[in-house]
Amino acid sequence: MRKKLTVAVIYNEPTCETKSGRKFISEAGVLQDGSKLILPDIDVLTDLSEVGVLEEREDIVRALQALGYKSMLFNVDGDIQRFVGFLKDEEPDVIFNLCESVGNASIHEMHAVGIYELMGIPYTGSDPLTLGLALNKSRVKEILLYHGMPTPRFQVIKSPMRINLDESLHFPLIVKPSREDASLGIDSKSVVYNIDELKKRVRYIFRQFDQPALVEEYIDGRELNVGILGNRRPTVFPISEIDMSTLPKEYHRIISYNAKWMKGTAEFEHTRGVCPAPLPQEMETKIKDLALRAYQILGCRDYARVDFRLSKDHEPYILEVNPNPDISDDAGFARSAQTYGYKFEELIGKIIECALERLP
Repeated sequence: MRKKLTVAVIYNEPTCETKSGRKFISEAGVLQDGSKLILPDIDVLTDLSEVGVLEEREDIVRALQALGYKSMLFNVDGDIQRFVGFLKDEEPDVIFNLCESVGNASIHEMHAVGIYELMGIPYTGSDPLTLGLALNKSRVKEILLYHGMPTPRFQVIKSPMRINLDESLHFPLIVKPSREDASLGIDSKSVVYNIDELKKRVRYIFRQFDQPALVEEYIDGRELNVGILGNRRPTVFPISEIDMSTLPKEYHRIISYNAKWMKGTAEFEHTRGVCPAPLPQEMETKIKDLALRAYQILGCRDYARVDFRLSKDHEPYILEVNPNPDISDDAGFARSAQTYGYKFEELIGKIIECALERLP
């Protein structure tokens, strides 16, 4: 009889700073007023995008159980000895990796995966190099440009005091944190039209995130996402579009933080996923080919999402390559997989199979 495999779902539970110290969100009696998460003694609000991992975790555990796997949960809370001890004691057959940071530092996402590598435990998703690389948005863009891939022209501004715009860049521009994900730091004011607005926004990025600002030419057009699954012969899912056609005119057509996470805001309520995206066959093929090339160039494994802008003159530009994207049951990746023909449980099973291919 075949052994019932054990899958450890490894994640990092979101935390926030309160008057009584750091608390895990799921243990803290969170209330939601439609725009903010509130705790009775909260000092600093948490990043709402991190709370999504809790829903993702539950969806995946349900799928694993439906597939007949034994599952266990482990929260990476910053205690590395406890983390290593769990892996040594429990000896999971495979890890479903949802860990995106350790000790609230995103850069340690790659280090957590390095522990799996050193211990010889197969795990889902990309390896340490790809995960670390993806956090450096400007480096990803440099690699894409080296390979002749289309991405908006850009500049990294490393000091809030010396903001000298490259002459090759043309307004309007969009200003983003250079080392964040989940649209953190992006709102309608991120799009700037002159040097004064640019300076103000760059200084905001340094003040709020303490990191260089990524300045890109703003591509006014359609937002497209391409999900990819697999390794030897990757499957490119139908292209999904984030439809912003009903967004009020005072908002730029961008996927802001509010649009992703803040229910009740105009940005959230007037952006919706559509899959498959209505595209001519030739353009669909072109975008899928570009997405697959980017997936392979960046060394993505098992599953990833490539985000595009399609300009008004029908030119596709790669915005980001996202290894280990959100695969909650209601997320865009799962929607694309469903359009392709996979039920959610099948999608999770396929990802597990990709990881198990790496067993010695």
